[in-house]
Amino acid sequence: MKMVHRDQEKRLKALLRGFPGVLLTGPRQCGKSTMARMTLPGWDFFDLERPSDLAMLDTDLEGFLDAHPKKLIIDEAQRMPALFAAMRHASDKRKGKGRFVLLGSAGPTLMRQVSESLAGRVGLMELTPFLLRELEGTKAKERWFWGGFPPVLAQRNARMRGEWFNSYITTLIERDLPMLGFNLPPVRLRRLWTMLTHVHGQLLNVSDLARSLGVSAHTVNGDLDVLEGAYMIRRLPPYHANVQKRLTKSPKLYIRDTGLLHFLAGLRKPADLVTWPKRGHSFEGLVVEELATLAHNRLVSPGLFFWRTQAGAEVDLLIANGRQLLPIEIKLGAAVDHRSVAGLRQCMADLGLNRGWVITSGTEPRRLSPSIDVVPWSMIASGEIDLF
Repeated sequence: MKMVHRDQEKRLKALLRGFPGVLLTGPRQCGKSTMARMTLPGWDFFDLERPSDLAMLDTDLEGFLDAHPKKLIIDEAQRMPALFAAMRHASDKRKGKGRFVLLGSAGPTLMRQVSESLAGRVGLMELTPFLLRELEGTKAKERWFWGGFPPVLAQRNARMRGEWFNSYITTLIERDLPMLGFNLPPVRLRRLWTMLTHVHGQLLNVSDLARSLGVSAHTVNGDLDVLEGAYMIRRLPPYHANVQKRLTKSPKLYIRDTGLLHFLAGLRKPADLVTWPKRGHSFEGLVVEELATLAHNRLVSPGLFFWRTQAGAEVDLLIANGRQLLPIEIKLGAAVDHRSVAGLRQCMADLGLNRGWVITSGTEPRRLSPSIDVVPWSMIASGEIDLF
């Protein structure tokens, strides 16, 4: 697989111009170290999963940082909790922008050292697996089924791709999470993760999951927190506004990478997706994840929500840019009529919005009404249509 330039490269450089350092997080194997090396050639690179590098820092951490005052990249930074406090001391002692980049496979919620030690001293950014727009020449259906992890797309056959997914899941549960201090029963966590494929794209009912697993709701919520902190799932919160309607309070749940979703659900080849009952929810999750990433790349601290009344009217995604709201309905298939966008119209009326979008798997854009546009997902993914 040829080298791929990431959309986030420009943002990494921009944050380094404004902060002493950057914390770049994302799931394991999504391409963080590759992007950092490509974007910052000539910087010193140390990987804390390499025993010699870990020993070098562990022997004399302050001395190491004194010897590398700038142009320093440290991969898998979560493996050395003492690093964050030492980085704070080093950045305060020697002022300057763009001096170091820390890479981590756990989010700041799991790496509390970041918020406690480096608050205000690092710019935060997240890298996801490949977006469709980053994969020149890759068919949209292939990206949909297999997800975006670089090692998966580098494999040539379905058998080896499946082997990679199985190894990835096992390694995360049995090695990576315990290394962060989360000693959760591997069998229970994998069973929960598999069960989530059945509620992907739907309202999350923690009590039902807890009953099926034979544990408490508190335990399930804790497991979900860990999976979310490792970038494996997303709990999309409902949007609440001061309208005279009873709105849903439960979040919707998504397994973030569609390749992992399909593997955990037992799908082994793209043809299996055609008859899978959750196919529409899978497409919805794909669009939600890619739009969420595009929003974070283009906007300052965007809010991501869905909207649903207890009567069942729903909009799949609301993107908040400050006080502006962008309502988006996601439909698998090209057929969209006025009846199928009733929820979108109600949301726009209730929230006072004058523009809405319907994203489909079709090929032709069209205007359904003066305030609602129907656009193909492929044209958004390629950048031909810009929602932001």
